[in-house]
Amino acid sequence: MKTICLALVCALALAGAGAPRAAAADKTPGPLAVAADAVVVRPLCLASTIVGSALFVVALPVAAASKSVKPTADALVAKPAAATFKRPLGDLDAMAE
Repeated sequence: MKTICLALVCALALAGAGAPRAAAADKTPGPLAVAADAVVVRPLCLASTIVGSALFVVALPVAAASKSVKPTADALVAKPAAATFKRPLGDLDAMAE
């Protein structure tokens, strides 16, 4: 039984060794990435946009007093909204920027 498990692990390791190079050459997202983006990531980004908007309204007097309204709005509202509505479906790398 140990021999079979060891052979299976070695075969999977060899099969997976070429996967990162193949994935790096192809920039189109796979169906799993698109599905995960549509079902999990986009709703979380939308919730982040809503919560960030509420926090921005609360922080607005302090931001106005310190003359940092634009950076505050960018961090709390614009970036989450761009991650929700502007990036292509399945492009999870665009959120890191």
